[in-house]
Amino acid sequence: MRIQLIAAGRRMPSWVQQGYEVYAKRLPRYWHLELLEIPLGKRTASSDVARAVTEEGDRMLAAIGASSRVVAFDERGRSMATEELAKQLATWMADAQDVALLIGGPDGLADSCRRRADEIWSLSNLTLAHPVVRIVIAEQLYRAHSIIQGAPYHRDG
Repeated sequence: MRIQLIAAGRRMPSWVQQGYEVYAKRLPRYWHLELLEIPLGKRTASSDVARAVTEEGDRMLAAIGASSRVVAFDERGRSMATEELAKQLATWMADAQDVALLIGGPDGLADSCRRRADEIWSLSNLTLAHPVVRIVIAEQLYRAHSIIQGAPYHRDG
């Protein structure tokens, strides 16, 4: 199973890259996690933000693998527990289904990406800065993999 984490934004602060790598390196190689950083659309005082978001979306859509299942992250998406994520990933792994996970930029995800998505998920009701989202997703993938492998997840009760 190949997992593409397609995220708007390059040149992240070192703490973002370090946080992402802590969890990405813990994942098994057979998951083939790949971070694809998409350049942000041009933003100036006089530029059209909607156009910048559309440009980002076009770049994201072009990066998606041909047979990948697409999951867009959006605050209006479906919430799920980590255990549910683990079950979903185990199903995709059993089916050898490649997955593309889309993270929008500072102004959100393009409508074209939401329309292309097979599923739309929310990480939280809180608004998260887009650089932080890539760390949270990598951590949740690691945690879900741990659950699939039968490792202790958390204390119950």
